[in-house]
Amino acid sequence: MKRSYRKGIIPSNIQIAPNIYEMKLATCDPGFGFKGKPGQFYMLRGWEAMDPFLARPISISDISNGVITFLYEVRGRGTHIFSKLKEGDVLELLGPLGAGFDLNVKGKVALISGGIGIAPLIYLMKRLGNNMDFYCGFRSVPYYTDRIEGKVNNIYITTEDGSVGHKGFVTELFIPEKYDTVITCGPTPMIKTVVEMCKEKNVPVYVSMENRMACGIGTCLGCAIETTSGMLRVCKEGPVFSGEEVIFDD
Repeated sequence: MKRSYRKGIIPSNIQIAPNIYEMKLATCDPGFGFKGKPGQFYMLRGWEAMDPFLARPISISDISNGVITFLYEVRGRGTHIFSKLKEGDVLELLGPLGAGFDLNVKGKVALISGGIGIAPLIYLMKRLGNNMDFYCGFRSVPYYTDRIEGKVNNIYITTEDGSVGHKGFVTELFIPEKYDTVITCGPTPMIKTVVEMCKEKNVPVYVSMENRMACGIGTCLGCAIETTSGMLRVCKEGPVFSGEEVIFDD
C-alpha cells in the first residue's frame, strides 16, 4: 500500500530543557486522525527546500484528544529547523511507522530510559498501567519526570553531573532480578549494558533501537542492524526488538 505524507499544524513547540523540545501537532485533515502504538514513530519534514533532503524519524510521546506529541533533541540541521517552528506553522509527516512495544506484558515491569529515549516510554507507561518502576538517566537537566511521578511504583533519576538524583549512569541503580520484564530506550551503550545485565539474570528485555533512517518504510535498507536472524531494518522490523536478538558491536 502506497503511503503519503500528510500535513499537521503546530499548536505548540516549546523548549523544555537545553536542546530538548516538545512539539504538538494537530491534523490539518478533518478525515484523518493520528494513530500509533508506543514505540512507533513518524517521519517529519518541516521545510520545503531539498536541503536537508531527508525527513527526520521522531518517536510518538503521546496521542491525546486528536493531538500528537513529539519530544526531540536538537542534533543537526533538521531538528534545528524544527526548533524554530512556531504556533500555526505546518509540518509534513508520515506514519505511524515501525513495530511498537508489546502491550500485553505481565508482572512487574522496569522502564529504563537514557536521554531523549524517555519519549516513547512515556507513552508506553500511559498504556501499560502502574505496576512498574521507571529509571530515567540524563546528562544534566532532567525533563518530563513530572509526567511520571505518581503513575509508577518508583521513579529513579540519575544525572551524569550529579545535579539531580544519583550521580552516574542509570544502570548503576538497576537490579534486573526484581522484574518480570524490562523495556529500554536510549543510547546504544546504555541499551547494551541493560541487555547484558538482563541476560545474566534470565530476565526478558525489549529494546527500542535508534538508527539513521532515510525512507522510514523499509525500502532503502539504510537503517539495518545485525541480529541473530540476520540484518533487520530498524524502521520496519523494529525499532522494537527482543534484546536477545540484537548483536551489539564490541
